[in-house]
Amino acid sequence: MGRFALIAALLALLVGSLAYVYVVSTGVEWPDMPASVYVAMALGILFSLVVGCGLMALMFFSSRYGYDDAAHHTDERVEHK
Repeated sequence: MGRFALIAALLALLVGSLAYVYVVSTGVEWPDMPASVYVAMALGILFSLVVGCGLMALMFFSSRYGYDDAAHHTDERVEHK
């Protein structure tokens, strides 16, 4: 029963937000934008996705092959004062 209530609440939020976006976007006159704006926006989104995926892949690779294990282990021979 709890899972159904959670899914229903999330779907209600989704429908409400989509309805809000629809009402706001149809009620406002947007200025015409040149195609270069859309190209720049698409390139910015693509670049952000490539950088984010690349950094996540590097973190996964580093964790999988143990490159960051040395940072987690301290040398017991060193005395801390």
